[in-house]
This record gives sequence, structure tokens and C-alpha cells, in this order.
Amino acid sequence: MDIALVYLLLIGFGILVYVLLDGFSLGVGIISPLLKNAEEKGIAMKSLSHIWDSNQTWLVFGGVVLFVAFPVVYAFVLSNLYLPIILMLVALIFRGVAFEFRFKADDSQKWWDLSFALGSIIATFCQGVILGALVGDMSSQKTMDDPVDWLTSFSLLTGLALVAGYSLLGACWLVRKTEGALHNQVKQLAKRLLLAMLGFLAVVSIWMLVEQPAIAERWLVIPDSLLLIPLPMLTLFFAYKLWGLLKEDNDPGLKPLGYAMGLFMTAFGGLVAGVFPYIIPGRLTIWQAIAPDKSVYFTLVGILIFIPVIITYNIYSYRTFSGKTSMKDGY
Repeated sequence: MDIALVYLLLIGFGILVYVLLDGFSLGVGIISPLLKNAEEKGIAMKSLSHIWDSNQTWLVFGGVVLFVAFPVVYAFVLSNLYLPIILMLVALIFRGVAFEFRFKADDSQKWWDLSFALGSIIATFCQGVILGALVGDMSSQKTMDDPVDWLTSFSLLTGLALVAGYSLLGACWLVRKTEGALHNQVKQLAKRLLLAMLGFLAVVSIWMLVEQPAIAERWLVIPDSLLLIPLPMLTLFFAYKLWGLLKEDNDPGLKPLGYAMGLFMTAFGGLVAGVFPYIIPGRLTIWQAIAPDKSVYFTLVGILIFIPVIITYNIYSYRTFSGKTSMKDGY
């Protein structure tokens, strides 16, 4: 068994699930300033009250697995991207506090709304910057001793792109959880955000193909390019289906969120296809970075127990609170 590949799949799974689940949670916070009044903002926050903290479990899971399986990568990322990581964590703390205080506050309610929105925006932007910093110098011929230049034009672009993408997920979540005027408002907002996300996705993709020959060779040279063609085709399919659902007058339920998540999955697949087998793009492969066998095999037992438990809990939680959200009783 290729244990390095197993752990890469586990980390990839954890990151993807985190992006999909906490992505729409952060997205609700990002678009909350666009909602018209305090009641609508309250409904948006209540729709997340039972899941926002459990969604972040997957962020912890990804960090723990990275520490165990690829400790050199964990040390490299934290030491080189310390500032955006700390800003992200502080923003998540302020956002979490807002959930607890917003509905108990009277005069200070607007400040907790601001904390919820800014925490979501800053955390998302920092995640995009971290991603852009790691993949942005893949073809720079740098070694592990060279620092990461994390504040670049490309990393800022990926930060804005992730803000737009999470906003789309958040709007699609609210399409499912709201009714009446708010429901119609977020549907219209989701259409604009879909166009914004597709625009950012196109610019980021072209930038990487132009600036990074290693990725361009994989995507544009046969036979590898033939194997990757389904990814952009699926992206267009998901975007087309999502646009059609958002134009309909009836309530599309969870379908828009599913198609929006499909867009993220194809984008994530394209990224992995471009950088594999590197765990630190351009610097270190998964086989160079994997920890000793005793550590990874021992930890694998606990991970295989943990994953079904947290998945079961998430399914139960989402099914229990699957209805529309109201200010009166929550559900």
C-alpha cells in the first residue's frame, strides 16, 4: 500500500469537505451585509446555528492529518504563512463569538453583525491567499530553504476568487433555507455571484497556464490533456444547470447548492491534477515528505475510526434541521 498516497487522499478529502461545508457557512457571512434588515440577517445566522462549528471540524481534521503524515510540510506552511494563518484564525474566532452574542444583544446587535461579516470575509480571503501563495511559485525552482512570497498579485487574486466562490455557496444555501422576499433576493444575488465566480475561475486558470509551464504542459499536451478534458466540461455543465435553476420561479431546494458544490469539486480536481505529486507545489513530493511508517500506520487506525463517526454526526445534524429557517423558532 502506498501510504503517502493514502494520506494525500485523506488530506484532500478533509480539505474538500471543509471547503464545501464551511464554504457556504462563511459565504452566508460574506453576503450578510447585502441583506436588507436585521431580521433577514438574523435568519441567515440562524440557518447556520446548528452546523457552523461542526463544519470547522474538517479544518482541524486536515491540520492534524497534515501534522502526523507530513510534519515537514506542516512546519514549512506554518513558518512561511504565519501571518495569513493567524489572521484567518482570529477572524474565525470573532465570527464564532458573533453567533453566541448576536441574539442576546440589544443595542450592540449591529456590531455582532459586523463581526460576523468581517470575520467571514477575512477568513475566506486569507484562505485564498494561502492557496495562491502555495501554488503561485510552482515553477520558480525554489527549494525548501527559500521563503514563500505570500503577498503577490496572484495570491490576492485567489483570495478574491475564493470570496466570490464562498459567496455563491452561501447564497445557494440561503435559497434552500429561506422563503418569500429574502428567498427571491438571494436567488438574484446567486446569479450575479455565479458569473463572478466563473470570471475569477477563468482568470486564475489562464494565469496559471501562462505563468507556470509545468501546469500548462499537463493541461495542454496530449495525452494528459485528454484525461483532464472532463473537468472543464463538467464545470460548464454545473454552471449551466445552476443558472437554469436560479432563473426558475419555483423553490429549487438544495439543487443549486449541489451544483455550486460541483463547481468547487471540479476546480479542486483541476488544481490537484495540476500539482500532483507535489505536496508543496514545485518543492516537495508526497513521497519525500511522508513521515516514518510507524507513525502513519498507527495514526491511520484512529483516522479510519474518526471519519465515519463525524460523517454520521453531520448527516444526522443536517437531516434533523433540514427545513426552512424562521426567526420565531429557528426551524
